[in-house]
Amino acid sequence: MTRPVVKLKRVDGSDMSVALPEYESKDAAGADLRANLPMGERDAGVVLLPGHRALIPTGLAMEIEPGYEVQVRPRSGLALKHGVTVLNAPGTIDADYRGQVSVILINHGDTNYAIAHGERIAQMIVAPAMQANLQETDALGETARGAGGFGSTGQG
Repeated sequence: MTRPVVKLKRVDGSDMSVALPEYESKDAAGADLRANLPMGERDAGVVLLPGHRALIPTGLAMEIEPGYEVQVRPRSGLALKHGVTVLNAPGTIDADYRGQVSVILINHGDTNYAIAHGERIAQMIVAPAMQANLQETDALGETARGAGGFGSTGQG
């Protein structure tokens, strides 16, 4: 299986000592993204109050092969231990985006959480992404479910 290439570029002003994304185990699906905070926030970190959200920079821009996307997903330990997760999970980084990748984190916990400079804050998954041929129509094919919406296929 050929692996797609994702080129990583550190953006101006980022801390070059913050580790690049890497897979933490042999069969890990996600590579960890780290907080790369601006100069004035590096020592204290970013304090995320309960119920609040913040845009956390990674210090990286990416070049993703056409036909792929990078999905930004929560780290399970951060979510379980502190209630901190990615707000728009999964976030999508399109193949044609070249700006800095930042992660929207939200604190669903009941105590403040300080995001430290260099901390692993999310994971990135490289996934195929295709564009559909979108066609307007006057009629749709019939199915057993029909227009049944939320909860229509079972209880709960």
